[in-house]
Amino acid sequence: MRKFLLLNAFLAMSASLVSAQIALCTVTLHVDGFRSQKGDLGVTVFNSPDGWPENNNKALQHGGFPFSGNSASVTLTLPPGRYAFAVIHDENSNHKLDRNFVGYPKEGFGFSNNPKVYLTAPGFDAASTPVTCPATDLSIHLIYK
Repeated sequence: MRKFLLLNAFLAMSASLVSAQIALCTVTLHVDGFRSQKGDLGVTVFNSPDGWPENNNKALQHGGFPFSGNSASVTLTLPPGRYAFAVIHDENSNHKLDRNFVGYPKEGFGFSNNPKVYLTAPGFDAASTPVTCPATDLSIHLIYK
């Protein structure tokens, strides 16, 4: 009987550990400041500084989302942790941030935590934010240079 109770306790602990490992949180990004109704909203999610903020091959997630009006909301699911979010207003829907001959962005962009942007993108630490369950809401304001 004792072995049976120990086995049940072990299975219960294992089940709770497995369910904790696959817990997903809802993250809703509220993006505002679109200057036109053209194009899509591009969203890129990083869980480390490697590739931040433009290397989609090293991003955890990236994709384009339709929008209408001056603002958009996108809901993602992620495990709890620390993430940095980069968004662009991809006005010509070419899946990249277009730049002028000097290198300044020609389309709108923004980052989680809305850090000040001068000549270069903020570092991963400046844009990273905790994602917790059950839900995290983040507001990002688009910047046009």
